Amino acid sequence: MTTAAEVLQELEALGDDGYRERMAGFAITYEKAFGVPVGELRKLSKRLGRDHALAHALWDTRWYEARLLAGMVDDPKLVTPEQMDAWRAEFDSWAVTDTLCFDLFDRTPHALAKIDQWVWLNDEFGKRAGFALLACVALHRKELPEEVFLERLPLIEAAATDPRNFVKKGVNWALRAIGVRKSPVLKAAALDCAARLAASPDPTARWNGKDALRQLSKRTQAG
Repeated sequence: MTTAAEVLQELEALGDDGYRERMAGFAITYEKAFGVPVGELRKLSKRLGRDHALAHALWDTRWYEARLLAGMVDDPKLVTPEQMDAWRAEFDSWAVTDTLCFDLFDRTPHALAKIDQWVWLNDEFGKRAGFALLACVALHRKELPEEVFLERLPLIEAAATDPRNFVKKGVNWALRAIGVRKSPVLKAAALDCAARLAASPDPTARWNGKDALRQLSKRTQAG
C-alpha cells in the first residue's frame, strides 16, 4: 500500500523549479509546491488508482500537488458531505477548487445538494466551488434530466453580478456548460439566460451574458 510520504517523494522528484515559477502567471502561488505539471499528476494518479485513505493523507499534507492528486485518487462513492464541506473550506486557489470539482466532487451522490449550498457562500473560492461544481456536473453527468439544470439557471442569474474574478468566471463556466449539453431545451434556456444578462445594466452580468452568447454561438456554428 502506497503511503503519502512515498507519494511526496515522487512528487519532489518530478518537481520543476521553472514550472513552479511559471505557476504564478496563472494565479497559482503556493509556498508548499513542487512544480509538477498536471499531466504528470494524472499519470501518477492512474498508477495509484482509487484510494480513499491515501487521498485523505495526501490532502492533510497541505502540499499543492498532493491536494490535486487527492481529488484524482479519492473514491467518489466513499466521499461524505462532511468531507466535501471540510475540503471546500480550505480551497485557496481556482486550481484546487476546479480540480476537486472536476475529478471528484461532481461524481458523488451529494453533488447537487452541495451546489445548492455553496453558491450562496460569501467567500470567493467557496462560491466559485458551487458554480464550478455545477459546470462539472453539467459536463459529466449525462444521466441527469434537463430539469436539474433548468432549476439551477436562476442561481446563475442571481450570482451574475458578483464582480470577483473567480466567482464571475465560475458563473460563466456553469452557464456555458449547461448550454453545451446535448439538449435543445437546455441550449435554448441557456441562450435566453445569457441574452437577459447581456442586456443587464450591471457590467459584470453584461460580461457574463455576452461572453456566454459568443461561446455558445460558436458551438452552434460548429455543429
